[in-house]
Amino acid sequence: MRFLYLGLVLLVGGLSLCDSAIAQSDSTVFPKAIVRGNVAEIVNTNRVPLVGATVLWAGTTAGTVTDANGRFQLPVSPVSRQLIVSYVGYQPDTAAVTTPSEELTVTLRSERTLQEVTVSGSPGQIDRINPIQTEFINQRTLAKAACCNLSESFETNASVSVSYSDAVTGAKQIQFLGLGGQYVQTNVENIPTVRGLATTFGLNYIPGTWITSIDVGKGAGSVVNGYESMSGQMNVELQKPDDKQTLFLNGYVNSFGRLEGNVNWSKPLSKKWSMGLLGHASTLQKEIDQNNDGFRDLPLYTQVNAINRYKYSSDRFMAQFGVKALYEDRDGGQLSSFDSPQGVGRYQYGNTTKRIEFFSKTAILYPNKPYQGLGLILNGLHHDQTARLGFRPYSGQQRTFYANLIYQNIIGNTNHAYKAGISYLLDDYHESLGSLHTKRMESVPGVFVEYTYTYPEKLILVLGGRFDYHNLFGAQFTPRAHLKYTINEGLAVRASAGRGFRVANPLSENMGFLVSSRSVFMYENRNAGPFQNWNLGPLKPEVSWNYGLSVTKDFSLLGKKASLVLDYYRTDFQNQLVVNVENSSLLYFYNLRDEYHHGKSYANSFQAELNVQPAKRFEVKLAYRLFDTQQSTALPAGDTVLLPRMMVPRERVLLNVGYALPFDKWKFDATLQWNGPRRIHYMREGHRHPFGVNAPEEFSPGFYNLNAQLSRGFRSGWEIYLGGENLTGFRQLDPIFAANNPYGPDFDAAGRAWGPVTGRMIYLGFRFKPVN
Repeated sequence: MRFLYLGLVLLVGGLSLCDSAIAQSDSTVFPKAIVRGNVAEIVNTNRVPLVGATVLWAGTTAGTVTDANGRFQLPVSPVSRQLIVSYVGYQPDTAAVTTPSEELTVTLRSERTLQEVTVSGSPGQIDRINPIQTEFINQRTLAKAACCNLSESFETNASVSVSYSDAVTGAKQIQFLGLGGQYVQTNVENIPTVRGLATTFGLNYIPGTWITSIDVGKGAGSVVNGYESMSGQMNVELQKPDDKQTLFLNGYVNSFGRLEGNVNWSKPLSKKWSMGLLGHASTLQKEIDQNNDGFRDLPLYTQVNAINRYKYSSDRFMAQFGVKALYEDRDGGQLSSFDSPQGVGRYQYGNTTKRIEFFSKTAILYPNKPYQGLGLILNGLHHDQTARLGFRPYSGQQRTFYANLIYQNIIGNTNHAYKAGISYLLDDYHESLGSLHTKRMESVPGVFVEYTYTYPEKLILVLGGRFDYHNLFGAQFTPRAHLKYTINEGLAVRASAGRGFRVANPLSENMGFLVSSRSVFMYENRNAGPFQNWNLGPLKPEVSWNYGLSVTKDFSLLGKKASLVLDYYRTDFQNQLVVNVENSSLLYFYNLRDEYHHGKSYANSFQAELNVQPAKRFEVKLAYRLFDTQQSTALPAGDTVLLPRMMVPRERVLLNVGYALPFDKWKFDATLQWNGPRRIHYMREGHRHPFGVNAPEEFSPGFYNLNAQLSRGFRSGWEIYLGGENLTGFRQLDPIFAANNPYGPDFDAAGRAWGPVTGRMIYLGFRFKPVN
């Protein structure tokens, strides 16, 4: 810990000595412009975008990499007029910038006479320009696994881990920087999406084949997109209506009986108008019970999901709008053939979700001032959810309206840029569980400003703040700061700090714990002592501060390209929703800090990741992650004890290996993970947790998990892939406690679900993109 704080102090001190030099920067060359362009190769007379190509100003280290569509943009250089574009396996090219407002088109040629349709960027897809530590997941990375939905898009990613939250609902949860996914602000095209009542199942609502890229930012995110980012921020980009790839088909089937079909279709309607349709349908209707406990290991389900969107684009105006619709039905619990000896019938978990959403994004453009723009994002949502958990019915409704008006410009020159705007969020929640009822309407207007200072080749500093007025919790100020300092070519340091704020939805965010015999209480801090007069009452919002420091180094290892990323992040909660499950018969929610509780909660995360390219088309990733996550837990006597958070493994190791033959004819990818022990709920049949200071702690064993995929591409545009998940076959034998008596006092489907519920799974699928 001390060396991290010392390093940060030395970094800030060194930067302060550079102030005088920074103030003398010369920005006389194109002082008010941003260069935009695209990079591609020619395949069968068609331009194919190159993802991850490097674009640098000649004679400098200032540059960027192309995105999922082969596009790039970067501020003009004060010292150079030439851009060098390079890509592994291709001849570099130099483009002269004479008119910055015109978009550059760069076409690279293979180093060989025989061209290869192989796209391989630099090792480790880290955004080299962004001052926020951001990992870039593109379509090529997503195709390394089945990637049936967003929750299954991180199998080769070391920062994000995914697991089942319980052994009945089939809900998948992510862990990021030692915390749950509810603390990551997940946006779809800069619209907050996986939040509210969709927190538990929302990752399943975004099919992987719709995704063109995912940006995963660590630490507090930009204030432009809201105040809810606490440990990180993800932004998912979907296929656009004007995508040059007009048709994409995908089919998938696995050994458990899951079937899935996807279609992406885009069509130009005129020179300025285009239309897109994204469709998805999947189902699982085969009962699986590999551990013979009488419960379905995976719920039966059916999901139908679609987006219809339109885009208008001209030199001065751009607009996108569309509608999303989703229907999903889940049926879990005991097997349909199960005959309860108590005569009370089958224990059933059922969940039906109906969701419809409207969105629009409009922007006023300034062709002669590409750094200036005005944009408006609007989003409306209706989410209806009903569930049955044994004898307990659940219902939830969410109606949301979101608006964000953003203006961006520069101050004098592109070294000084800013974004400012106003936002409004309206959430209307109604939830009930049995006889417990809650409703809440949040109305939150806000204003924000974010200033970016760039000292070419050396420094990027982002200072942001937003002020929001919450109708229930009053004024909230959210400051955030991000810094990137380039020490020398290939070595960069990033630092960040910021505040996060969110209002939790205890029932919907903890659906897995509701599949139990626990009595559910919410602690109202008015007129009640500890563990007395529990009622369903208001809970204070969660507030946290996040601090981070990272180092990125590009270097040569045995003559091959390599990169090393080291990062450390700490999240300190000023207040938090405590989900107390220490007592096996109770599930209760209360504030970490109020008039009766004075606990603390924090999460420390350290990660080291090495990426190497030992040979052409051969990539290796090795990563190690360490968590220290603690939270105070209240005891019946009113005292608290600091305990490791449940279900968070202290360590994780990931090894990913990928290789492709020329022309991507054959591709192979394998990922081996070791997940370390984690604290689990202490339970014994017929024996309640003693729930005291000296209560025993129990930890799960560590385990290995192996995933692999082999794919074969054809010139006709077809690709067939065969893969497997959990090839080691490891599975937890007893994920459900007291499964033989689900209506008894000890039944619990989440408290001990720490590992894979199902064993080895094999899948087969195809992808089709027409070749013009």
